[in-house]
Amino acid sequence: MGRRGGGRMEPPSRRPAGSMVPVATVLLLPLLLGRPLLGAPGHGAGTWSRFARLPYPQDQLFLHDTFPDGFLWGAGSAAYQTEGGWRQGGKGASIWDTFAHRPSAPAGGDVASDSYNNLFRDVEGLRRLGVSHYRFSLSWARLLPNGTAPVNPAGLAHYSRLLGHLRELGIEPVVTLYHWDLPQGLQDAFGGWASPVLPQLFCDYAELCFRHFGGQVRYWLTMDNPYVVAWHGYGTGQLPPGVQGGPRLGYQAAHHLLQAHAKVWHLYNDHFRLTQRGKVSISLSSHWIKPQRMTEKNIKECQKSLDFVLGWFAKPIFIDGDYPESMRSNLSSLLPEFSEVEKKYVKGTADFFALSFGATLSFQLLDSHMKFQQLESISLRQLLYWISSEYNNPEIFIVENSWFVSGSTKRDDAKYIYYLKKFIMETLKAIRYDGVNVFGYTVWSLLDGFEWHRGYSIRRGLFYVDFQSHDKKLMPKSSVLFYQKLIEKNGFPPLPENQPIEGIFPCGFAWGIVDNYIQVDTTPSQFLDSNVYVWDVHQTKKLIKLDGVFTSKRKRHCVDFAAIRLQISLLQEMHVTHFHFSLKWSLILPLGNLSLINHTLVHYYQCFATELLRVNITPVVALWQPTAENQELPASLAKYGAWENTETIQAFVEYAKLCFRSLGDHVKFWITMNEPPVKNLTYTAGHNLLKAHAKAWHLYDKEFRRSQKGKISIALQADWVEPACPFSRNDQEVADRILEFDIGWLAEPIFGNGDYPQVMRAWLHRRSGVDLYNFHLPYFSEDEKKLIKGSFDFFALSHYTTTLVGWEKEDAVKYDHYLEVQMINDITWLHSPSRAAVVPWGLRKLLKWVKSKYGDLPTYVLANGIDDDQNMVHDKLRVYYIQSYINEALKAYTLDNINLQGYFVYSFNDKTAPKYGLYSYVANQYEPKPSMKHYREIIDNNGFPGPETPEVLCPEESTLCPECHFFRTRKSLLAFISFIFVAFIVTIFFIIYYSKRIERRYK
Repeated sequence: MGRRGGGRMEPPSRRPAGSMVPVATVLLLPLLLGRPLLGAPGHGAGTWSRFARLPYPQDQLFLHDTFPDGFLWGAGSAAYQTEGGWRQGGKGASIWDTFAHRPSAPAGGDVASDSYNNLFRDVEGLRRLGVSHYRFSLSWARLLPNGTAPVNPAGLAHYSRLLGHLRELGIEPVVTLYHWDLPQGLQDAFGGWASPVLPQLFCDYAELCFRHFGGQVRYWLTMDNPYVVAWHGYGTGQLPPGVQGGPRLGYQAAHHLLQAHAKVWHLYNDHFRLTQRGKVSISLSSHWIKPQRMTEKNIKECQKSLDFVLGWFAKPIFIDGDYPESMRSNLSSLLPEFSEVEKKYVKGTADFFALSFGATLSFQLLDSHMKFQQLESISLRQLLYWISSEYNNPEIFIVENSWFVSGSTKRDDAKYIYYLKKFIMETLKAIRYDGVNVFGYTVWSLLDGFEWHRGYSIRRGLFYVDFQSHDKKLMPKSSVLFYQKLIEKNGFPPLPENQPIEGIFPCGFAWGIVDNYIQVDTTPSQFLDSNVYVWDVHQTKKLIKLDGVFTSKRKRHCVDFAAIRLQISLLQEMHVTHFHFSLKWSLILPLGNLSLINHTLVHYYQCFATELLRVNITPVVALWQPTAENQELPASLAKYGAWENTETIQAFVEYAKLCFRSLGDHVKFWITMNEPPVKNLTYTAGHNLLKAHAKAWHLYDKEFRRSQKGKISIALQADWVEPACPFSRNDQEVADRILEFDIGWLAEPIFGNGDYPQVMRAWLHRRSGVDLYNFHLPYFSEDEKKLIKGSFDFFALSHYTTTLVGWEKEDAVKYDHYLEVQMINDITWLHSPSRAAVVPWGLRKLLKWVKSKYGDLPTYVLANGIDDDQNMVHDKLRVYYIQSYINEALKAYTLDNINLQGYFVYSFNDKTAPKYGLYSYVANQYEPKPSMKHYREIIDNNGFPGPETPEVLCPEESTLCPECHFFRTRKSLLAFISFIFVAFIVTIFFIIYYSKRIERRYK
């Protein structure tokens, strides 16, 4: 039967392709079965092995889904970070005021974002976001300047106004009683949290807040991140109050913080809950840790690390009122003890689990000794699962989460967006896949502010604040638009463009595979020695050569090359219709000219093309493809300037003519240059390369096309470039500029107007006035423009990945100063072992861009592939890659009317392209990978047919026979020879017939 095919007039169904549905179904089963049951101390240890077993790559794909109805979306801030007004309205000094006013200390939060004087500004920002809640902290020193009575009326009025504004907008306040800014008076008088007096004083302060504000607050947090307060405030002294008391004092302070929290919870529970109907918890911060290797010992160390940071406070509150066993057994007398009465008093003192996760603790304030030689990570999803398993599946409220950008970043905060996207996606997966009970999310923070020990060197706000300005206006960053839309949609709902489609490609679609350079082995497989030997069976048992005796020597045939037969058999097994490879210019013409031709190699290429045609595979042959060594140019040309030298142009034309003449009867699909390396080309080299291509194209067009009836073009590497901030005009301009430099540089002269893109000329003209070096873009003469323009028969491209770019400088390592572009990474994307991003929709966008720029041209994707780490687990990534990219190609063909005529996978095998092959190569053996079999299935189906796809049978393509060309062009001669042959047979018949009759007559 013929391969299935279809025309453009039958658009495919938009529902997921049948072959893709089982993947999602299979994925959900282990995920649902792995949901955490009732937790207990130590149960979280199963987290690491569970996530190591999840299906790859399906579990890591982006989840297009929404959060549960009623999910809380909010933003947060802390008093000392944003309020400023440190001496306004009767406020007393806090330990952070004192710490920041040391002689050598950098600027602190005296003014910060000046939220104290801009309440309406901040609330307006919340209204714009559309949040359901706002987390903020009360300044203890603003309400009780000395830490105890008397009360400051101005402080009460300030927070009452804020709560009133929130109530008017229907925004739920989430109020933190203590966010690190202890009144300095309490530190001076009692020694702060090192004193057992503090829990009662904190309870008195909390009672004041409950009485004055409790009627308007449903969610209370007693304190934020007690780990940092205790360990770095009283142990290491890294943060205020700067007491370097060592571990013993750090653990003592933590003990008092837990007692203080419990007192406040019981106060609310006993005296305010019935009337105010609120909930009280404590904001606990944690890191995530992963084992260096998946061994039982390392997993125990990871469990211990979480015990020492999060479990230190969570286990007493959520489990049994006591510290984790790993802490008690390792710290002996350093760790204070709870009495049995105290254990009962502390146990259960939280109405939900309030989690803080992000840049404050992770990779910053986590004590390195508490990693226990394991690896810190930022997997929020795994942490949520661990908490759910370890602490009896509590309701979890994420009350602080985000990452940061550089302090110099202004409005387009792409890095911040993609971390936010990652964390929110992981929260969604924790809910939908892992059964974790998360009911709210809080981005940190609403606006830029003072970032504790990092001062103003980083920014974490959704709104930009110019700290040097007087009015401190809030200016929305790109992250505001991202978060705003996410809240509106309650997550990432499925969109039609994100879903795979059903459908098939047209009849005659080219399904190909790429091998940059085929394996060349001219060793014959047949015994072609003309000498005669005899076998000495009696003595030596060896063959003895007879001197002077020879047999006739037969001509070599293509079938003699064993290497060809093996490669052809593998290609047949794949069911491809086309095979794309490159010739080696440096080997065919070792001297760079026609004075020395490697006829053996040319014959080998002839044989290879002939054998491909015998099995109905079309050879797609590139004349030149650059390699690391001499750019794959003959040594003489590479030595004298390579493409910088204009003589290379004529040398290439002579080489092309030799190839057309020698191989043209077998090759009908030519590529002049495959993937010219624009990243490493000088403008002069690119100029000469374009002229060489055009001259080779015109040579074929004038001297060979009529007789050989082939087609020829250039193949460009064309990865897609996407603006990092989709809402930013500046980022869009950068993306457009990079596309012109990466693709348009060589494409515009050929497929466009015969000259370089105007964007390039304008940019280089601007840079010439700035840079010390003048990067001059050459000019074409009018004749050269005419020569180059239109020198193509089709548009061929190689596409592997998509890159995000922005204009804001964030990371110097990934910043291109010449083009003023910042490379950005979307950490929610899948990545290969070499960190190549898997972004299937980038191919569709690229094909649409090519059509919009250069018209409705016949287009081929001549290379598309991904690396692996050469084991079967990671070949699953290639299976997904091929499936998804081909499906996007199908969307481009059917939905966007792209004139797509072929698709080729890179690469054929691991021997010639290690880690990219569809065949592995081990111990001199080729083995098909699962991805090869998957690609073959897609080829056999000609796409992704579904129940509603019309049945179309494509006619089998007749096998091409190069040797038959002689007879097809000489039909009259064939008829004459046939007539002579028939007449000869008839004559012989009559001669025999009458001879027998005469014999019988004489008898």
